[in-house]
Amino acid sequence: MHILSFAEKATPSELRVQVREVQEQAWPSAPGESVTVDATVHDPALRPRSLLLVDEGTVLAALDILTKELVHAGGRFAAGGLSTVVTRREARGRGHGRRLVAAAREAMRSQGLDLGLFTCDRPLRAFYESAGWHVLPGAVLVGGTPHAPFPSDQPVFDKVTMADFFSPEARQARASFHDSRIEVYPGEIDKLW
Repeated sequence: MHILSFAEKATPSELRVQVREVQEQAWPSAPGESVTVDATVHDPALRPRSLLLVDEGTVLAALDILTKELVHAGGRFAAGGLSTVVTRREARGRGHGRRLVAAAREAMRSQGLDLGLFTCDRPLRAFYESAGWHVLPGAVLVGGTPHAPFPSDQPVFDKVTMADFFSPEARQARASFHDSRIEVYPGEIDKLW
């Protein structure tokens, strides 16, 4: 069992097909909607990087890391976020997702990002904490665009914001992220990573 990392567009087609199958298990397409295996899922401007946990050619878990610069409390930070975190249905409950999410955290740190932050459904909080992430108390991520914001505190959502601070500058600014609205603005495709 090993972790493979590719730019989203460079993921080998045999692995991409499996990733799409696993994503369909978690988030089925609407009836009649076709799933295009070769289409990218994320906005290329976010430099999507796919991490795959593979065992003997079978994708057990997958996620994507999206990155961009954000401005918060007067500082500029290279930020990354997790997206499309999924584990194959028959492989769940064995720690594969946790292993991959922890590896993504280390990948963000090693690629020199200042911080990682993302939202998750409240019931998944303990899962992400077990992989080394921390809750940002009272923090709301504002996705979408400045003209069409998409905040994580919408009434239909029950989200928490998870984070880790990698660089000295980010660690010093950590308190400014608590109880704040963090304008990520990843765009129209990835409204909220």
